[in-house]
This record gives sequence, structure tokens and C-alpha cells, in this order.
Amino acid sequence: MRVTINGDLQEVPDTCATIRDLLAHLQLDQKIVVVEHNRRILQKEDHASSELKEGDQIELVHFVGGG
Repeated sequence: MRVTINGDLQEVPDTCATIRDLLAHLQLDQKIVVVEHNRRILQKEDHASSELKEGDQIELVHFVGGG
């Protein structure tokens, strides 16, 4: 399935049925991540119920520590 992530068209496995699945695929499931799904900011508790579909637009912001 093809989705746009942070402005880049990407191919993700069909097993990425939800936003939670996508975050796990991208190895971001253990990090603090802000997710915008089709221009709607999601609460963390909505990641498991938000279905991912062909052509969706995802914006991901995660925090990186350092100094």
C-alpha cells in the first residue's frame, strides 16, 4: 500500500492496517510521537483504531534528545 509520510510517498506492507501498525513498522512505537492522519491530529489511544488506507497522508513528529 502506498501512503505519504512527511511528504514522501512510501510503500508500506499491507499488514499495516492501523496507525499503531505503521508506527511499529517504522520502529517508532516505543517513542513519543505526534501523528497527523489526513490532517487530523490523533490522540495516542486512537492509534489502534485509526485505519490506514491507500493514499493516506501521515505526518509524524518525534522528539530527539541531545544538546
